[in-house]
Amino acid sequence: MAASQLQVPEETDSFARLTDEEVYWKDHQGFFEARGYMLRPRYRPGWTPSWRGKAPEAVLDCEDSFSLPLRTKVMDAKRISDGSLVYIKRTPADSQELQILAYLNSEELRQDPRNHCITLLEVLRDPSDPDIAFMVMPFMKYIDSPPMERVEDVLDCLDQILEVSTVLAVLTRRSLTSSLQGLVFIHDQGVAHRDCAYKNIMMDASALFPQGFHPVIQSLLPDASGEAYALSRATVPIRYCFIDFGISSRFAPDASSRLVVGSLGLDREPPELSPTMPYDPFKLDVFLIGNLIRRHFCDVCTAHSISS
Repeated sequence: MAASQLQVPEETDSFARLTDEEVYWKDHQGFFEARGYMLRPRYRPGWTPSWRGKAPEAVLDCEDSFSLPLRTKVMDAKRISDGSLVYIKRTPADSQELQILAYLNSEELRQDPRNHCITLLEVLRDPSDPDIAFMVMPFMKYIDSPPMERVEDVLDCLDQILEVSTVLAVLTRRSLTSSLQGLVFIHDQGVAHRDCAYKNIMMDASALFPQGFHPVIQSLLPDASGEAYALSRATVPIRYCFIDFGISSRFAPDASSRLVVGSLGLDREPPELSPTMPYDPFKLDVFLIGNLIRRHFCDVCTAHSISS
């Protein structure tokens, strides 16, 4: 049978069909490019799937067959000036999330070494819709991707997101002079994250992957030509960050009340979550971090020890 007979007809090629959300981002490609950011080939005008004219199974090896993940308000892109991978997140122009993140990224607060909030690189205003803004941030990976190999890797993560200096000094014989970090810094600014669960504490893994990785299938190289190679965390600095301030609250220093209501969040275990009964969101943050440590460090280590 001729190779042309084995090709997938264009009208039935599901890999080549863009969803409505993907079309939205494709329509904004020119806007982002003009401001220094390039979307993947799949979302550029005039895109032709790279697997056209090839055997049907070739689509599985083509980078541009990877569609937008479930988080459709977020798009990956490359900064044209240096090729670094970034996230572009769509948000209402007057959103609380944008206001809080902009505040935490003010020049003064950005200089504070305790600040482990994700960096807000730039805010772009949608020229076609004044009610929409785009937040540009460094691309982040889950804190255990790739998995941590040493106790020191876990402690470094905790040292950055929590005030655990004294505990770490005992466990690793470090100096007691390390500054308070992470969650303490956020709370010092009157901000309660309210959703600092596993997927909202991430890491900048750019130093771990000298050849880069694909933003969708992150185990692969950027062009999907092979597996992405990761260095050891012991050899490069890793920065852990709080992301997604979508349901966060900020209180003035003289606020008469620092209570909130609401039951949203990734972690459904906190007992105080309620749409009607006020609770302390700062204490909620401590519970959430504790749950993260229990589930993704303590329980994982225990399960690994048992299986070994």
